[in-house]
Amino acid sequence: MQGLRIADLVGLPLDVPVFADNDARVALAGEVVWGAAKGRQDVLMLTLGNGVGGAALSGGRLLRGHTGVAGHLGHLTVDPEGAVCVCGNRGCLETAFSARAIEGEAWSGVHRGVSSGLTRLFRDQPQLASCRTVFQAASEGDELATAIVSRAIRRLAAAIAGLLHIFDPEIVILGGQVADAGAELLVPLQEQVWDRSRRLLGREVPLVEQQVADKSGIVGAAGLVLAPRV
Repeated sequence: MQGLRIADLVGLPLDVPVFADNDARVALAGEVVWGAAKGRQDVLMLTLGNGVGGAALSGGRLLRGHTGVAGHLGHLTVDPEGAVCVCGNRGCLETAFSARAIEGEAWSGVHRGVSSGLTRLFRDQPQLASCRTVFQAASEGDELATAIVSRAIRRLAAAIAGLLHIFDPEIVILGGQVADAGAELLVPLQEQVWDRSRRLLGREVPLVEQQVADKSGIVGAAGLVLAPRV
């Protein structure tokens, strides 16, 4: 669809303004208008789902970069020799911390015969197996789930700490289905990010959940219209 005018595709009159952006940036635009980024100038947002999306607000403006690809925080390298990512790089954050990555590690452990309460679920009821169930099992003390979640959180914490040193944001907003894990994710993540960043930053940067409930991007897209200066 590159090179086509959205106004032409949807049949809008020429005098109607049309705004478009990627899903993570529109999610942050929604937070700027209605949510956790309202009234703030410097914010990072990570959308943690099957992949890892990202967006940055700097000086009150969404970063888009020279060709519009700025803010792809999920493609920050956390393991130079890691799995191949869809972007062509190796060891991107989204290959280490995403619903797909966490579920994949659980599947791998179960099929290697590691003793775990996840075994019956992932083998007998795969339609119910999800990243959320791995977090739940970890909270209940399951050793396989705990190891998977702990490793994933360490990688995410390391990536966020590096991003804090680059962007120096007021807050970091976490959205997406993995962020729905709530305190099971946010509490250890906040502790590890603080340990990794406090010496240089000298302050704790709050990690907060997305406040705009709609995760489809529709509400955020409306935010681009209501706050076109971002």
